[in-house]
Order: sequence, then C-alpha cells, then structure tokens
Amino acid sequence: VQLQASGGGSVQAGDSLRLSCKASVRNINNYAMGWFRQAPGKEREFVAALSRSVYITRYADSVKGRFTISRDNAKNTVYLQMNSLKSEDTAVYYCAADQTRTTGTRATVAEYDFWGQGTQVTVSS
Repeated sequence: VQLQASGGGSVQAGDSLRLSCKASVRNINNYAMGWFRQAPGKEREFVAALSRSVYITRYADSVKGRFTISRDNAKNTVYLQMNSLKSEDTAVYYCAADQTRTTGTRATVAEYDFWGQGTQVTVSS
C-alpha cells in the first residue's frame, strides 16, 4: 500500500487548507485511515481518524470542531479539511492506513501499518 499526501502549504492564522491522501489500493473503504502530525522536536501525534466501512470519526481535542476527516471511495482518497488554522497547527502532516477487518478508529501510531511521506503545513500568526 502506498499513500501519497498532498495539499500542504504556508497560510495565515484563520485560513483553511485541505490535505489529500491518495491510496494505491483497490478499495480504501476496507482500511481504517488516520492523520497524524509532527512538529519539530516533538513526537508524532494523532489528529483525526476514520473507520473502515462505517463512517466513524475521531479527533484530537486540539482540532475538534476545526478539522474534518472524510473519504471519497471512488477516488481512493482521504481528506483532512482544516479550518481556522492556528500557529500551533504547524507541522508535517502524515496520513496512515490500517488494513483491518474490524470497524472502529485508530488513534495511535502503532496501530497503523502504512504511512505516507508527509506534507508540510505552516501557519503564520
């Protein structure tokens, strides 16, 4: 499984960005998907997750109400819509996939089997 993340950039605080993660799979609906981020000097942290099959989502408290994870099965792509961006959202954002037969979301790095290359998001205040 290969994951290609894109959509990062440099924006001002309060702006929006949409990240995309295209998966080289037959059906992305069979994978639990997640977004993580890593700021310089910090550990990779959970941002948002989406279960396989059924549409169950989970968010980190720091992004709840501002970020939305979604999936387009026809395009085998997962998105992260980021609104009201803050300077503390600055990080490299990674998408991840877990090939699982179970529903439910995954919120830890160890639970994911596959990772994309990351896309940089920089928010200036």
